[in-house]
Amino acid sequence: MSVTLDIRLKRANKVYHEGESVAGIIVLSCKETVQHHGISLSMDGMVNLQLSSKSVGVIEAFYKSVKPIPLISCNIEVAKAGKIPGGKTEIPFEFPLTTKGNKTLYETYHGVFVNIQYTLRCDLKRSLLAKDLSRNCEFIVHSQPQKAKVAATPINFTITPDTLQNIRERSLLPKFLIRGHLDSTTCIISQPLTGEVVVDCSDVPIKSIELQLVRVETCGCAEGYARDATEIQNIQIAEGDVCRGLPIPIYMVFPRLFTCPTLETTNFKVEFEVNVVIVLHDDHLITENFPLKLCRG
Repeated sequence: MSVTLDIRLKRANKVYHEGESVAGIIVLSCKETVQHHGISLSMDGMVNLQLSSKSVGVIEAFYKSVKPIPLISCNIEVAKAGKIPGGKTEIPFEFPLTTKGNKTLYETYHGVFVNIQYTLRCDLKRSLLAKDLSRNCEFIVHSQPQKAKVAATPINFTITPDTLQNIRERSLLPKFLIRGHLDSTTCIISQPLTGEVVVDCSDVPIKSIELQLVRVETCGCAEGYARDATEIQNIQIAEGDVCRGLPIPIYMVFPRLFTCPTLETTNFKVEFEVNVVIVLHDDHLITENFPLKLCRG
């Protein structure tokens, strides 16, 4: 006897803020009456930390600090043991999105080594012969916008062979002069990163100019930290040997879920950087790195 179980939230975008109520309906569909041993619904918010392979075994203290960090957890009984009538049954529910004690609801974030996730789980218990049913549904938590106006922090940059770091033989580098600016390194996450880059001169042809968004995730404790940088997205803003002196616009939208406001706690940190990458014709890379501070405006 088949029963289908679904969780539907009232908000189509599934975005909630602390203090609001997560509301929706549980939808049960079956052709004929079905016996059950109770229906329950739970809401959980969790930070899952993971160590990169290079960090495992280096510091034993890590194993204590990478345990999941619970943010919110509550459970309600939706229906006592009984019968579900044939057809479609809708059961409304509502959970207040408030924490106990001094815990903070961090913003939803899907990273590589840090994962902040909020889920609803509905369980329908059945007799031994029939399999229990369960359904998960993720919802998204956004932190409250900053009360103070976010001040822009523009930055100008000039890239020449002399400004590059980690270079062994500087004398062998071709001559080039690349200028530009970012309108602000303090960014509102819902607005794009903007600026421009200008190639004033280059002795060798340019193959491509790219923007690389990087997340820097740190897990650990007082005894030590594992810090890992991974690419989120790479956008090509120019292809081929670009005209000299021509301003090329920088425009990057921050992807949902893979970015969040810059976060620093005792057990983990989530930070962001952007690289302006110039690829020369022989595939040599010239990279300029800028730390970003993301916030919810």
